[in-house]
Amino acid sequence: MAKVTLDALIPREDFEVKEDINPVTKKETISVVDFLPDSFFYPTLRKPDFQRETNQWESKKIAQFLLSFLVGDLIPAIILWRSTSGHIFVIDGSHRLSSLFAWINDDYGDGEISKHFYDAVIPIEQINIAEKARKLINKEVGSYRDYKLAISHPEKVRLDISKRTSNLGVLGIQIQWVEGNAAKAENSFFKINQQAAPLDKTEIKILESRRKPNSISSRAIIRSGKGHKYWSKFSQEKQGEIQALADEINTILFSPTLDTPIKTLDIPIGGKALSAQALPLVFDFVNLANSNFQTSDELMDDDSGENTISYLKKTRKVARIINSNHSSSLGLHPVVYFYSQDGRFKNASFFAMVGLIMDLILRRKLNDFIKVREKFEMFIQKYNYIVDQINRKHRSVQKSYQHIATFFNRIISLLNEEKSIDESVKILIKEGEYDYLTIMGEIDISTTKTDFSTAKKRFIRLTRT
Repeated sequence: MAKVTLDALIPREDFEVKEDINPVTKKETISVVDFLPDSFFYPTLRKPDFQRETNQWESKKIAQFLLSFLVGDLIPAIILWRSTSGHIFVIDGSHRLSSLFAWINDDYGDGEISKHFYDAVIPIEQINIAEKARKLINKEVGSYRDYKLAISHPEKVRLDISKRTSNLGVLGIQIQWVEGNAAKAENSFFKINQQAAPLDKTEIKILESRRKPNSISSRAIIRSGKGHKYWSKFSQEKQGEIQALADEINTILFSPTLDTPIKTLDIPIGGKALSAQALPLVFDFVNLANSNFQTSDELMDDDSGENTISYLKKTRKVARIINSNHSSSLGLHPVVYFYSQDGRFKNASFFAMVGLIMDLILRRKLNDFIKVREKFEMFIQKYNYIVDQINRKHRSVQKSYQHIATFFNRIISLLNEEKSIDESVKILIKEGEYDYLTIMGEIDISTTKTDFSTAKKRFIRLTRT
């Protein structure tokens, strides 16, 4: 099931704040009145600017959480930290709080708060997911509007809603407070988020390098320059340029929207824009396009926006070459190059081809690829599984993509020597470096009622379209 985007419900803020306030005794629970837009609590609530998007919960999980809250089940405490500016930062519990705000405001990624947050430009995929979430939650939980109606007119709502309404006056969620400065709060965030829902290595890099040009560029691209502006400290002119560049790159990578199962050849080169892997993919792509795939940790923070713009321009240049309407485009078809034969997006293939094309351009050997492109694409389709074998050997996309690109490079060289596709593959395997590869037989697409799987249907659809 698709994940619901709740990122707009709690604003983001930089931890580094300067003002001083007097210490106060902090509240121990949050009640439903604190979630109302005109409360004193909600306007002060913030998420750290480095926190990943609040889009990890499916609609079913949101509904289950709301029901748990409404019937008084035990809910884990929300962990908060109060800055010297008076803002209250969510260290742990942003999905729980955002789910309640979403329910109260009827905003599951497509409401008024979200429209304002994304400058009224919300992807159709996000709107469709929000509509499905609203329908499910209204059915299983009931809308917040119905709970308010039940106070004065219980006969006008469902019996289950009427029974639960009285609980809203006494229910609350426990709060735990982090004491200390911003550094203590940030350390607490990373420790907590390595436990229940651990961040992967790429996500940690993005969060820790949030002021570096590669991270700012990635954040801008993933939302087409909309949403929280991690580049807001730059001049207005530079902000506008960043947003325009990011919007163009996002369009190249993620348009049209990918619907699964795949029923058309008109699909994006970067997979699903709203998937959990989209931001890490963009981050790695930005680093690769700027030739620092393995050395991004050495980057300096970008204080002016100039380096971020430079990163975005280089990224756009590479994206345009891969597949775009620009005159420099090679028009690499995503179905051939970036998806498996059963319709799965393959990160390793994507980065291998990006690395390969960049290398050929650098060595002025792009014509070698163009001369044998038809045969190379036949090789890609027939030996699609070789990418998976190399990727398994090296265990990660970051480590395997260069080996795949080198294999592709050698295939291109052999094809230019007028070797056949099969002969080229066998020569490379015999050389020793790729002796772990196994040549598989032809894929059997015969069908019976018992073995006609979804994957096989996708393969037949893609290969015969």
